[in-house]
Amino acid sequence: MDSHNSLPPLPDEGPWNDPLPGETERPWEEDLRPQGLDEFIGQDGLRENLRILIEAARMRQAPLEHVLLTGPPGLGKTSMARLLANEMRVEIRQTSGPVLEKAGDLAGLLTSLPAGGVLFVDEIHRLNRSIEEYLYPAMEDFRLDILLDRGPNARSVQIKLEPFTLIGATTRSGLLTGPLRARFGMVGRVDFYPPEDLAEIVRRSARLLEVAIEDSAIVEISRRSRGTPRIANRLLRRVRDYALVKGDGAITGELCQRALRLLDVDERGLDEMDRRILRALAVTFEGGPVGIASLAATVGEEPHTLEEVHEPYLVLQGFLQRTRLGRCATRTTYEILGLEARPSTGSGPQQETLL
Repeated sequence: MDSHNSLPPLPDEGPWNDPLPGETERPWEEDLRPQGLDEFIGQDGLRENLRILIEAARMRQAPLEHVLLTGPPGLGKTSMARLLANEMRVEIRQTSGPVLEKAGDLAGLLTSLPAGGVLFVDEIHRLNRSIEEYLYPAMEDFRLDILLDRGPNARSVQIKLEPFTLIGATTRSGLLTGPLRARFGMVGRVDFYPPEDLAEIVRRSARLLEVAIEDSAIVEISRRSRGTPRIANRLLRRVRDYALVKGDGAITGELCQRALRLLDVDERGLDEMDRRILRALAVTFEGGPVGIASLAATVGEEPHTLEEVHEPYLVLQGFLQRTRLGRCATRTTYEILGLEARPSTGSGPQQETLL
């Protein structure tokens, strides 16, 4: 067998050969999520509000109020939901909006929750409207009104629920209906992280992964992570793998630079798809404005992926502008692409920016 074309065999013993009885985390790698508010890095204002919410609930000996967490993906909404349950020492059940298709799905989750338990619904803006109607009495009065049959034989069955906390997470809070949003006792916004907070997150994750890393490498990873802890941890793992294969396992500044170049992540945190979006906007559409559907078709990506994953950071950094007429390139877009700015970029004051 050609040793250059084959991977080394796995040892006969090890966790990779053990059965996986439904674990949610890989057993051979430490879970990097914080387990409590004291371990959570960044989002100081939101953390303080949550701390007060927890302390007040403990003093009243009552469940937490319902909490809605909003913000772009990867910023820690799921981690916050889990640590809230940990802080209250209660059970948490996790689901997502698209999974709940009928009233029975919701009833099964809520009736199995113990007193004070937490139901975490990710992508809550994608809840079926009929399911949402069942949530209203559940959130306010801790009861479910289930309609059985239809027509003359229809009858309603009321199910009493234990007091519980609903924690919803959404990347698009504008799609939530007014009645659902109004039933949350607290609404918290999770924002992008500054580089210094991301550096602390990378340092903590490296310690949990038992990886030796230089400060220069920590700074490099944090500044290329788009203000997002999920991306920072993903880059750390990939750089760790590169250091293991190409070096002695320790992450030096030079090794980190080489690994990130191989991953095609530039100094601004832009990846290949980001640059494709900006080039299409600046060159193909001559600066815009252009609709999101046309832009997505040009770069070969889904519109909602552009809106939820790529656009928030590009808008925040001033690489892209959203107007009532469509997406427009800015002067910064042309600068980072090494192109001459055109007068039709749509970045002038005559365009009205969407809030």
